[in-house]
Parts: sequence; C-alpha cells; structure tokens
Amino acid sequence: MQKAECPNPFVVVTPTSKIVTHCWESNCFHGKHLTTSREKGKMNDDGGVNLRNRWLLEYLNKHMSRSSFNSRAFLLFASLLFSQGDEDKSKSGKRSTALQALNNNVLIWAGFFSVSLFVYFMVSGGDFSFLMTYGAMARMFGFGILNVKTFTSKRATGVSIKSLQLYSLVFFFRLTSIIRHEGYLPYDKSGDWLYHVIEVLALLFTSSALYGCMVPFRQTYQADADKFGEISVPAGCGAVYLAVPVLVLSCIIHPNLNSDFFSDVAWTYAMYLESLALIPQLYMFQKQATGVVELLTAHFVAALGFGRILEFTFWIYSYHELSNSSGSNLPGYLAIFSQFIQLVLMLDFFYYYYVAIKNATPMVLPSHSSGMGMV
Repeated sequence: MQKAECPNPFVVVTPTSKIVTHCWESNCFHGKHLTTSREKGKMNDDGGVNLRNRWLLEYLNKHMSRSSFNSRAFLLFASLLFSQGDEDKSKSGKRSTALQALNNNVLIWAGFFSVSLFVYFMVSGGDFSFLMTYGAMARMFGFGILNVKTFTSKRATGVSIKSLQLYSLVFFFRLTSIIRHEGYLPYDKSGDWLYHVIEVLALLFTSSALYGCMVPFRQTYQADADKFGEISVPAGCGAVYLAVPVLVLSCIIHPNLNSDFFSDVAWTYAMYLESLALIPQLYMFQKQATGVVELLTAHFVAALGFGRILEFTFWIYSYHELSNSSGSNLPGYLAIFSQFIQLVLMLDFFYYYYVAIKNATPMVLPSHSSGMGMV
C-alpha cells in the first residue's frame, strides 16, 4: 500500500477498490486504485475494510473537537465514500426494476394470447371470421388494462377523455345493431353469444374508465394536454368534430346487410368512428411536455391498435360484403380506407412502443407542439 505523505492519515477503501486517504493537518486527499488481488488482500489485512459507516464515525469522533475542522472537506470525503456505492445500488435497482417491468409485460400479453387461443379452439371452428371476435377481444383487453391502470394508481394522467367518449359511442351503437340483427356478426359460433358479451364488457370497461377519469380522479386528469378540437366549442367537447361528421357520413354511405336503416347506420357509425376514436389520445401523447407515456397506458393503446390490425385483415378479404342497397361496394372501400388511416396514424406509436417493451423502459414519444398536425 502506498505510504501517505501526510502525518496521521485516515485511510479507507471505497466499494470500487480505491484507497482514499485524508490528512487532517494539511486537509488534502489522495486516491489510488488497487490493481492486484495481492494489494487488495494486503489492504484488508491492514484493516482498511469496506465498513464505511464505522470508519466515518471513528474519523468524526477523533477530529470533531478540533477547531480546524473543515466541514466542507469532510462532506467531500464522505461523498467520495458513498457516491460510488449509491451509484452501484442505483444501477442494480434500475436493472431489477427493468427486469420486473419486462416480466410484467410478458405476463400481460402472454395471458391475453393464452385466453385467445383457448377461445379460438373452443368456439371458432377455425373460421376466418373469428378475426372479428379476436379484434373485439383485443379492444376489451385494452380497456381492461386501462381500468387497472386508472383504479390501481388512482390517477387519470395521460388518458384522453375525448377518446373514451368516442369509444363509448362506438360500443353503444354497435350493440344497438348486433343485438337486434345478425348481419354484421361473425359467422362462427362466437357470433351466437360470445361476440355480444365481449362488446358489452368493452362498453362497461370504457364507461368505468371514463367515470374514473371524470369523477374520482378528475384532479389528476391532464386537461391542458387533452385539447383536441377545442375550437369554438366548450372545453372538453372537441370530440364533436369527429362524432358529428362521421354520423352524417354514415347516414349517407352505409352497407345494407341488416336491411334496416337505423341498424345499418348504427353499425357503420361504430365502424367509421372507431377508426378515428384514438386520434385525441394520440394527439394528447404528442402534446405532453415530456413525451413520456406510462407503460400501462401504452399497453391500452397498443391493444386497441392490435385489434384494429385484426379487423383490417378480416375486411381486406371481406369488404365486398359491405355493399349498399344498390349493390355498390363503396361502403366496403370506405371501411378499409378508414381503418388503414388509423393504422398509418399509429405507425410511430407502434415503433416507440416496441422500443419501450424491448428495453423494459417507459415509452417516450417525440413531443411536437403541433400535435401531429391535427386540430
């Protein structure tokens, strides 16, 4: 061990095997890294061990009464001893937290896919139309995650009330159609009852999340970021810029599978509106100052996007069935186009979501004051 140049030096070994000596009389510090196991062993034999608290207490007791005590020097000395150890603990803690988050992510989606496979083998019969039921399950799963996030954390941060309002309309109008008629139900056995149950649960989950954001956890709702469409309308009513035009469009262009105007329009309205319902949520993500998205909120949006991918796949092959009373396939083309637009809007979200899941870190979106160019 290197000899101290100062008389009466105080010597310790830091967690990174660095010898730190402090000379009281000259108030100076010296540092030297141990390079070999022999040096480390000799230092331990000489009594320089990693019991930082005991060494500091001895040092403080020995020199506290001296008039020349320099508190700044002592604090610096203490920080040398503790900083690296705290940093190591912090890194270890971050690794543990990241691993736990990754495990939770895997468990959440593994549970969903396991249930999906069970339902597929039990009720689908292998029919292609099960993709509709699978997409509905993904939506229900997403809103279930949102409820867990909202009511366990007791916070509504990062959640767009406008998107929840629009999705409530989506599920309500779809149910008014499929409960009365069968024209837009999956062909397999899931269309007999399971699809209805899933849509009812999705409506309940959406309403529950909306209630949580608007009533018990209203004080945590980020109204300053949820500003989509708030031009010439009361605060919080920006969703009308999506809901009303889509309703008009649905009345004009809709398929005729139920041979009932109100039922056909209700289902079409739900189809078109769902393609736009996430826009306020995506807009809110972009308007947040930090760009950080809570992981459960990201899971919620990702599940809705995954459900849309499934339905888009189904309608790519089945759009020709969405013909109107005159035989035109325009409603089918419009349905495909609206779903495609939603997926395009979500492309950057899917990328950053993948990065967050891969690294088990919070999801961070680039923040743009323009809000993706939307109103």
